[in-house]
Amino acid sequence: MKKTYCDRARFLALAVLSLASLSGAVQAQPTGATPAISATASLALPVFQHIRQIKAGVLDVGYVDEGPSNGPVVILLHGWPYDIHSYIDVVPMLAKAGYRVIVPHLRGYGTTRFLDPHALRNGQPAALASDVIALMDALKIDQATVAGYDWGARTADIVAALWPERVRALVSVSGYLIGSQDAGKQPLSPAAEQQWWYQFYFATERGRAGYEKNHRDFAKLIWKTASPQWHFDDRTFARSAAALDNPDHVAITVHNYRWRLGLEKGEARYDALEARLAQLPVITVPTITLEGDANGAPHPEPAAYAQRFTGKYRHQLIGGGAGHNLPQEAPRAFADAVIAADQL
Repeated sequence: MKKTYCDRARFLALAVLSLASLSGAVQAQPTGATPAISATASLALPVFQHIRQIKAGVLDVGYVDEGPSNGPVVILLHGWPYDIHSYIDVVPMLAKAGYRVIVPHLRGYGTTRFLDPHALRNGQPAALASDVIALMDALKIDQATVAGYDWGARTADIVAALWPERVRALVSVSGYLIGSQDAGKQPLSPAAEQQWWYQFYFATERGRAGYEKNHRDFAKLIWKTASPQWHFDDRTFARSAAALDNPDHVAITVHNYRWRLGLEKGEARYDALEARLAQLPVITVPTITLEGDANGAPHPEPAAYAQRFTGKYRHQLIGGGAGHNLPQEAPRAFADAVIAADQL
């Protein structure tokens, strides 16, 4: 009887392992894999498996490159405090439609690093937009459809406004987000100022220290308030939060928000670009702007920016409780908008 019990237990254990292997629950991890990636992979949460690196401008950029190499190019830009996995479901949709899809880690995220260890950890908008042009140059991409949300939308807007010859079409969540230091110094209504509480927090040394100490908890709070109807789980958050452990992330975040208030200077190399942006240039490329019906982050009303788009243009409201991180919350709608913008 004892032998029969042991044989049965051994058979059941082997069966469980076999089923786990077939389902992908047991996976061999490559040597040197980061703990965060290993943990999410073992739970079968989709991740971008192939992060490439290329020297572009002042950065060594980490990026995803999926889809046919000869397809029309789409560049997808993530926001703060998120990462490239906002596009984990959008990328295969666009690749299947024949697009070559590039998703870079912005400066201060993931595997992107400064080439000069002493460089200013600059978060000003013109710098981030210049990074996109430098990446396109490094990859020998003449023109691309550019799409994004949050910081990514602002960056995409700037690229389209300043380098329209490089942009085939634009998709921008929350529309026209180009601003200037002078605009950032203008007071808003008390209710509007309250929405920007973290901008004032970052203006203080206490805020910088607090973000450095608690950046993951801080990011989770932003995710929840910006997308109040998005019920993401801990694994989904951890997958993106790993990118915030970049050694430059805190400095770039703080510099960005302090620069907006005129509390920090930028770099002289971007002065001419910022001067042009302060004039609020129109965007002439074919554009689709998007807004989620449950966006809890500060954002302008569509009527306030429609006139800034002078080319082929349309606006879409995405329903169903979609919040700020629109590509991750409504990936089909976002991918369809990219395809539609390309065909305007």
